[in-house]
Formats: sequence, structure tokens, C-alpha cells
Amino acid sequence: MAEGSNRRISGKAITESNQSKPSQKMNTSEKVKTRTIVIPDDVEAVKKLWFDYLVWGNDKMQELYGVHPHNPQEAVDQDIQHIDKFQPPYGQLILASYEGKLCGLGSLKRINSDIGEIKRMFVDPASRRIGAGRAILEVLLLEAKKVGYKIIRLDSPKFMEPAHSLYRSFGFRDIDAYPEMEIPEEFKDYLLFMELDLTDDTK
Repeated sequence: MAEGSNRRISGKAITESNQSKPSQKMNTSEKVKTRTIVIPDDVEAVKKLWFDYLVWGNDKMQELYGVHPHNPQEAVDQDIQHIDKFQPPYGQLILASYEGKLCGLGSLKRINSDIGEIKRMFVDPASRRIGAGRAILEVLLLEAKKVGYKIIRLDSPKFMEPAHSLYRSFGFRDIDAYPEMEIPEEFKDYLLFMELDLTDDTK
């Protein structure tokens, strides 16, 4: 870490270990590593993590609310077909690993020139509470600042309270559903919508 330089995201200092490779560094836990995806090498791993996320989320939504918002395989196939939206210059897709094993991912995409959106944040249930989610979010917000986004938005199922606590620790606040959300109207009552002002260093 001694070689890193400090940057700030909404008043929080983040250490970059390598300016030339901002997405490959040690993060919150010294055993959690993050990196950007390599296409096509990582596509199968991304597909599996996305599928696992949607199946897990669907099962929880069915259990708690009696709704089943996705066909996981169709949703994954659609996102893979349009994976370029999660790629530079306006997006990014980050993988996290713990002790050499992939354990989570998160992505950034463009809404407009000022606003980006975080999508598909997921850490495998067996790998939670090790700092992987925080590590992924740190990198995504750094990437968002590099793109020049001023605002970051996201949606998250209401049952994901630990994730909401993580987002709030970075300065995210609750907002109303936004027009660009990719959520069918009939499911929006089961989700929380959040926003972070990247230009506000007072938080």
C-alpha cells in the first residue's frame, strides 16, 4: 500500500495501489482482489455468477413476496449479448476473488453523460462478510469518477439489508424510482432505489 496514492469518493479516502491498473489492487480485505474482466476468457465465469445471483434473488423474492421477477437464463443471455454496455469507455465489469477463487462481481453502465448505474452487485453467499462487496463497490466508484459521472444510481431488492448498509456507508441515499430503471413497473414496490452524488465531498 505504500506505493498507493489517496483519492476521495464522497469524502472517503481510497488507496490505489497501481495508477496504471486502477482495477487490479488489494482492497478492504488483504485476501480479496479485484480486477476488470477479460473478454472472452471471463465470460463463462460472469455468466455463472450472474445466473447464481438471479436464481438466489428470485428464490428470495418468491419466498418473501410471492413474486418471481426474472427468467434467470433469459436475463443472463440478454446481458451477455449486450456486455459491451458494461465495458469502457462508459462502463466496467469487476470480478472479485478470495484466496484465488472468484467470489463476486459488480458492473457499471451509462445512463447519460452525467449519470452512471451500478448493476448486478453480487457476492456468493459462501463468501460474504470478507469485504468482497466493499472491495467491488470501491473499484466501481473509482471507475465512475474516471468516466466523469457526477451521479451514481442503483436498485436493490428490499430484503438485501446488508447491501443497503454498505451503500449508505459510502454516502448513498434513498430516492424514488428513476425513469431509466430496468425494472418492470409491477415489481418496483419490492425494490429500493439509491443515489450517490460523486461531486459531494462533505458526506
